[in-house]
Amino acid sequence: MAKGKKRLEVIHLVCQETGDQNYTLRRKSGGEKLKLKKYSPRLRRHTVHVEKKK
Repeated sequence: MAKGKKRLEVIHLVCQETGDQNYTLRRKSGGEKLKLKKYSPRLRRHTVHVEKKK
């Protein structure tokens, strides 16, 4: 039997301090939630962004 393809899912990176959705990524499903330091335009500095599914 052939294996099914893993679909790419759209996720949003949300700033923990302001709650803004600043970035959108496409990645394979599964795995741990992302936590990245990204630039927040509202605060004008780098903050921690966490993954949120659409």
